[in-house]
Amino acid sequence: MFVGLLTFGHTYATEVTEAEYSDTVSYTLNPVVVTGTGMKQRLKSTPVPVEVINGSELRAASLNDLQEALTMMIPSLSFSPSAMGSYLRMNGLTNRHVLILVNGKKLTGDISGNVDLGQIDVNLIERVEVLNGAASTLYGSDAVGGVINIIMREPDAKPQVSTNTSLRRNRQFDQSLAINLPAGKINSLTGFHYAHSDGWQNSQFTKDGNELIPTLAQLSLGFTSQNLTQRFTYDPSSDLSLYADMGYYHRILDRPAEQSEITGGAKYNTMSESWSWGAGVKYRLSALGSLSLDYSGRRFGQWYKYMLPSGTFNVGDYNKTKNQVFHDLEAKSIFNFSESSNTIFGMAYRYEQLVRPDEDFDRSLNSFSLYGQHEQRLFDSLTLLAGARFDTYQNIGSRFTPKATIMYHIGDFNLRASYAMGYRAPGLDELYYHLMKPMGSRHIITFGNPDLKSETSNYFGINAEYRTDRFSASVTAYINQVRNMITSSSTKFTALSEEEQNALREEFPEIADVKLSTLSVKQYYNYSRAKVKGFEVNIMAMPLNGLTLSANYTFAYGRGLEADGSWSRLNRSVVHTATLTANYTRQWNWYRININLNGRVQSKTYYPGDADGNAPGYGIWNLITRHTFSCFRGFTLTPGFGIDNIFNRRDMRPLNCNFALYSPGRSYVISLAVNI
Repeated sequence: MFVGLLTFGHTYATEVTEAEYSDTVSYTLNPVVVTGTGMKQRLKSTPVPVEVINGSELRAASLNDLQEALTMMIPSLSFSPSAMGSYLRMNGLTNRHVLILVNGKKLTGDISGNVDLGQIDVNLIERVEVLNGAASTLYGSDAVGGVINIIMREPDAKPQVSTNTSLRRNRQFDQSLAINLPAGKINSLTGFHYAHSDGWQNSQFTKDGNELIPTLAQLSLGFTSQNLTQRFTYDPSSDLSLYADMGYYHRILDRPAEQSEITGGAKYNTMSESWSWGAGVKYRLSALGSLSLDYSGRRFGQWYKYMLPSGTFNVGDYNKTKNQVFHDLEAKSIFNFSESSNTIFGMAYRYEQLVRPDEDFDRSLNSFSLYGQHEQRLFDSLTLLAGARFDTYQNIGSRFTPKATIMYHIGDFNLRASYAMGYRAPGLDELYYHLMKPMGSRHIITFGNPDLKSETSNYFGINAEYRTDRFSASVTAYINQVRNMITSSSTKFTALSEEEQNALREEFPEIADVKLSTLSVKQYYNYSRAKVKGFEVNIMAMPLNGLTLSANYTFAYGRGLEADGSWSRLNRSVVHTATLTANYTRQWNWYRININLNGRVQSKTYYPGDADGNAPGYGIWNLITRHTFSCFRGFTLTPGFGIDNIFNRRDMRPLNCNFALYSPGRSYVISLAVNI
């Protein structure tokens, strides 16, 4: 939870009075959030501010892809999509340092550490809360750089059916369906989401030494995915509520098949499948507080589906390459011992298993956690918050993580200062991998390190905020110091000594079937330390009824200490980033128009020591209009029209370069939402 103090580039989050799928747009500078302190609080009152993106904002911008939405709306985040999923960066720190939650529960299911955000049905999102900085006291391991908590829509007592369809270039097609059915004290919400893209090339060439040669490889890979979710709620009394949910997700890539006369093809496509389930109960102790018990589980699998014969596999065969299992059980209590205080106690048990059937790899890890937090308000202007967590990990050890924050409030001004410790336990792959695997057209021998130390971070932040009904501004400065950062080094097989090569050939006989120029050896180790420091400026204004303007800028300077004592930029870090949004809504009787303009501008992305160099900066702008017609009996129609990447910005360099911009260029968007 405790991120310290990045505040709200998007704290103007939309609140919707009716079912949110009515797309009524009413803005507030003081929405309710839960991620910062683990309990519901108004954003202006919480000592741990967050950035908020509301589901209505996503629909107003016609953003059906969560990765794109976070990129265009949160400047501290950046993504690098690949066959392995989406590589996330937050203020210079990697995806392994950012904890992604769904309704407060960890999202699992990854490929090489990259969480597949396609598992989230964007059309069922109520809001996204983003905390910047260490947050391990409430959320445990991985919350070193920040937390992204995706709050999904709850079933309600009003029957409703809604669909949303959108189409862009390269056959980027999205179709969603949501059905809300009440039955007395039981409510049901069913969601289905289908997405497809043909993928695209901006350049048809790749580099072979200093020579440009044609390639089949795509900058953005084609894919098809389906996502089915179901949630039930049951409220037998005003004090007792229960829920149960389940989900299924399927995704398969659509890469070009290998051809003998041109490089860049593949023998197989990658398929992933995820099953999730969960249940919970909450009992309200009148004004005293509440008790809750939650369980969540997930199974994630990955397969190769062969397009061409390869070894013992024929066309159409499947080869299971990974299986992940995750179980999480948490008991939590919130007590209001006085009108001026809140106290949280909790305990959690977590079990994780990672299996690679083709490599005879099967490892598991479990942990147990205790945590507590107390918030005390003094003199109507001062709030103090302190908390601590104790975790013990099987075969790794124990960790104690404290936090403390202070907030001073006077009139429309808030001043906040905070300290938080974060940590990340090594992953099962980082500890125990000892295998050789293909990675696209390359092959990698990976050696885990069972002697890896857990990463720890110390986060300090200070924030000044001014907020009225129509204007808000905040400035946040922070420093995040990470010790024992886990990283890896890769060495080309041909650069090893003859003795080392022969030892690897003996251990991995399959090397004989691999082109040696494509083979490398990867080893995990601990950096001594890394440091990220920066500041953010967030401004929002509502100068006219229906018009909302926001501008957000982040400066993040991240470096790591190498083994030779030198400091280098953190890999894939970005120093300067800004996002800007203008949203206008006007209603005339049964017709409403919504116009949304959003843009992102960022400086170059650093790849220190990489022969392919840094990725250049870019600026990209989108314009979307939506038109709601409520003149029909029992339903509304909302067609939408717009342009993605208005100025047709594209990166046309050869495909083995490092990229930051993955857009295919200018794209016209057509959408239609129907609400019954």
